[in-house]
Amino acid sequence: MILIKLGGSIITNKEKPLTANKPAIRRLASHLRRIKEPLVVVHGGGSYGHYWSVKYDIHTKPSRYNIKGVSVVKNSMVQLNRIILESFLESNLRPYCLPPSDFMLSDKPIVKKVKEITKIAITGLTPISYGDVMWFGKNKFYILSGDKIMGILSKILKPRLAIFVTNVDGIYSNMKTKRLIRDITVEKPTVSEVTTDVTGGMSRKIREAANISKNGTDVFFVNGNFPKRIANAISGKNFEGTIFRG
Repeated sequence: MILIKLGGSIITNKEKPLTANKPAIRRLASHLRRIKEPLVVVHGGGSYGHYWSVKYDIHTKPSRYNIKGVSVVKNSMVQLNRIILESFLESNLRPYCLPPSDFMLSDKPIVKKVKEITKIAITGLTPISYGDVMWFGKNKFYILSGDKIMGILSKILKPRLAIFVTNVDGIYSNMKTKRLIRDITVEKPTVSEVTTDVTGGMSRKIREAANISKNGTDVFFVNGNFPKRIANAISGKNFEGTIFRG
């Protein structure tokens, strides 16, 4: 099974609130359809969930956030998810919507339910989950990011590969020179060393990728503007991007 994260930077226009990058989604769906292994997909919030969570000051730390904001964030993620589901259907990927509330209780995974996800994927359906605002309990909510979901699913399902699809070529050691790090071992360089010149969003991805690779799964970062690079990562031929070796 292959676990793929479609980053908000590639499936939405982050410069324009509530705008999906439909051409990119269609191209990605078309290439994912050619993969001959079971797939599980997670997508980010981009200019949908992220936009509203910033506006209403809702974060990953459980707290008693604005109730209207919680509702707006959740609704926006459902809207984005529907766009992706429809595009995947058009590409004959047989998407199966899987909100994180289906397999999370508070901030902990329900292991038995997570393990069912692989069984769903084996049938030929493509489970699709996404980052979302979640009920924590005691009138508190929190943001569960798509990157965090990647870590949770990888630890339990142990996919053959995990792939983060973004709008850049991989992980840069220096954003100004765009020097690409092609191969990162778990120990060297450390996450703190490679995140000096990247955004907080990318640093979270790097931390999750490092943890996933420690469990024995190879993790790839590829540029979704060139969807063929996903297939190259899977085949191991002519790979362009960054790899964390498991």
